[in-house]
Amino acid sequence: MDARNEMELPEDEIRRRYPQALSLLTGFEHAPRLGRAAPQAMPERSPGIPAGGRFRPTTPGLVGRPVARPDGVRLLERIEDAGGDDLLTPAAATMARVMRRAIAIALTVADEVAARSGAAELKRINLESRLPADRHREFAELLAVESLAALAVLANATTFLLAEHAGEETTEGVTADEVLTDNPLAALKGALWELDQNLAREARTDDSLIATALAWAEALSAAVAARGESAPRVRAFTGAAWRVAEDDLPIAGFAPATKARGGPVAMDYKRPDEVIGNALAKHQAMRLARMMVAYDFDRMMNPFVELGGFTFTFLGDGRPGTGKTTLIQMMAGLIHDYCAVAGYPFRYRNLSVDNVDSYQGKSGQNARAFINAIIDPKVIGFGTIDDIDQIAGRRGDRQSSSGQQEITAVLMEAFAGASTVVRGNATFGMFSNHAENIDDALRQRASARFLIDGPKTRADYIDILALLLGRRHGIPVGEHDLMRAQAMQRAVAESYESHLRPQEAGLQKVFDAVAAQHGPLDNLAELGSYLFAIAQAEPRFTGRAVKSITDAVKARAMDFDMPDEWFQTPEPFLQQPYVRKIQMIEELRRPITTEMVVQEINRYADSEWRYSDSADENAIAAAVRNMERLAEARRRFEGEA
Repeated sequence: MDARNEMELPEDEIRRRYPQALSLLTGFEHAPRLGRAAPQAMPERSPGIPAGGRFRPTTPGLVGRPVARPDGVRLLERIEDAGGDDLLTPAAATMARVMRRAIAIALTVADEVAARSGAAELKRINLESRLPADRHREFAELLAVESLAALAVLANATTFLLAEHAGEETTEGVTADEVLTDNPLAALKGALWELDQNLAREARTDDSLIATALAWAEALSAAVAARGESAPRVRAFTGAAWRVAEDDLPIAGFAPATKARGGPVAMDYKRPDEVIGNALAKHQAMRLARMMVAYDFDRMMNPFVELGGFTFTFLGDGRPGTGKTTLIQMMAGLIHDYCAVAGYPFRYRNLSVDNVDSYQGKSGQNARAFINAIIDPKVIGFGTIDDIDQIAGRRGDRQSSSGQQEITAVLMEAFAGASTVVRGNATFGMFSNHAENIDDALRQRASARFLIDGPKTRADYIDILALLLGRRHGIPVGEHDLMRAQAMQRAVAESYESHLRPQEAGLQKVFDAVAAQHGPLDNLAELGSYLFAIAQAEPRFTGRAVKSITDAVKARAMDFDMPDEWFQTPEPFLQQPYVRKIQMIEELRRPITTEMVVQEINRYADSEWRYSDSADENAIAAAVRNMERLAEARRRFEGEA
């Protein structure tokens, strides 16, 4: 199911069902019809430990009014005892909370399905004893669909929420035969009864507790999907899709939900030596990747944010085929590897054109979910917006859809709004082949600019040819030192030096005029005069542009080589206290020079001139093309006449 068609399952509706879910976990009676009962011997407790359950009064979030525990299925007690400890284990607490939430989600979806299918109305009529005899079969079929939906969601939500807690242990012989379709409540009781039986047979440790629950959920999901293939009226469930925003859980019929939270990123990572050309962009991406894992999860702050130099948003622009995707793959791979060393959770998301929806408000909702997933302070997040000129519309542009305008508004507020908080655990990269088509205010929210121009020199083209051909050939290299041109330090130094003078013709005139009046720009007054002259020539060069330039200058001050051993094991740097991290970084910080400021002014202003010139050229070319068409049409018309 396409994410654009998903309906968000209200969080307050889910939480409203927590008491009912907790009641099912606490205890209920069930007489099995299809499943096989297991021996009911409970593990012995230590002397002096009361037989009553300890779980509810000791777990935050599960405390409630005392209820009588009936004989029969007492799943909370079973979970509590599975750890083999007199005290509640973290795995048992986690599983109890997961089961409560999974049941609540299942009940919420069951009600949604009942409303879609008409079962809710038939239930009301049946309670009033007014259900006609000729509708009894229809009622039973609708209840069966509602029951299958509840079971499918219970299984998938359990798998999804428990996946990140799974260990290496696996279990065999786990069953899920008690699939009942009388009504959703009976169906859930049957499934939970069978989970209780499986835990009684298999769960003796924390690892086996989680493994058994996951195996049961997988078996239940398969059994319910098989039943659903031949169930009548099942479109009330399979014809819709929902998403639980709090967990990022998709619900699309009987299809198992894949774990996206904190899991491995499905991406073909690239090494830095596989990125040809783009020396400066590659260099800055590598620096930023290391900065991000300096984030302190206890303080929820990054030393590089406090000291200056952290890049929260950046813009990578260049012609098609110049290496934007490769740069994304390289940066994501570096962050992923550093997080693996440190033991940090890493999350990558891409906001694509698929998130632009025709339904009012849905596009903005998709963009907000994307932002929230990346800025989550419990993870290291990297978010990309590829082809942002197609996703975010320009304000006032009649050709932009309402969905594109919604995304623009969300991104602008998230990147530099009143409520924006930069912690240093997340960064956003915007990429475009036509940056001139991005809304001016949104583009200026990119505090760093990466010109991605791909291979440029003869050496670059030889290197990329050799890299892409691979090693399975016998063609000699010839008179060329492979990859020497990609040596980072030399290439980066040359790139920075090239920005001591502007590269765009229009900006060169401004620079020369200021230099003729003030001479070399070696103090704040002269640098400010240059900024003022640029603003006079280019109205879109505002105070926000100056902030982006100063952010880039601060990043240059942090442009130093952090020792490789800091990132090979977590002890030397990654696991150091926050204050110690700041001290270690400050010892390496470089002084800010006028050359740095001039280079960053020229880099930023060059990009604005490039966008402006491209926009003008595109507009002129379109106008010329229209005139040529009109002239040709007139010639043909007059010739026929």
